[in-house]
Amino acid sequence: MLSYITVGANDVPRSGRFYAAILIPLGYAMKEAANGVEFTRPGVPGRANGPGAVYVKKPYDGKEATVGNGSMTAFQAETHAMVRNLHAAGLEAGGSDEGAPGFRDEYSAHFYVGYLRDPLGNKVAIFCANPAEGTRGR
Repeated sequence: MLSYITVGANDVPRSGRFYAAILIPLGYAMKEAANGVEFTRPGVPGRANGPGAVYVKKPYDGKEATVGNGSMTAFQAETHAMVRNLHAAGLEAGGSDEGAPGFRDEYSAHFYVGYLRDPLGNKVAIFCANPAEGTRGR
């Protein structure tokens, strides 16, 4: 089981605003820490260690944060509307578009996804795979 992820940031407040815009509506709580920002799920035992905790901070080794080629973090939303809203919120909070919300031919008929880049350039997906939301072509 995934416990947590850490996203490197050179400008922690800027990256923190981006992740707040997409994670708080998904039910995460935000807490500023001495070395960054943490997002955890309220009511989850041991929530600082997950599941699904997200930490945004400068790299531990003191060097510049860089983007991982081929790396992506994905967050699940309940509805297509929520995917669209969070994609827009991410853009408004300093992210950039990496693929507008919609169905993708290479995935299942129920997989609705929007892609963003955070302020540093890390790729983020927000998706809905809820069959009750409809399928491609319907």
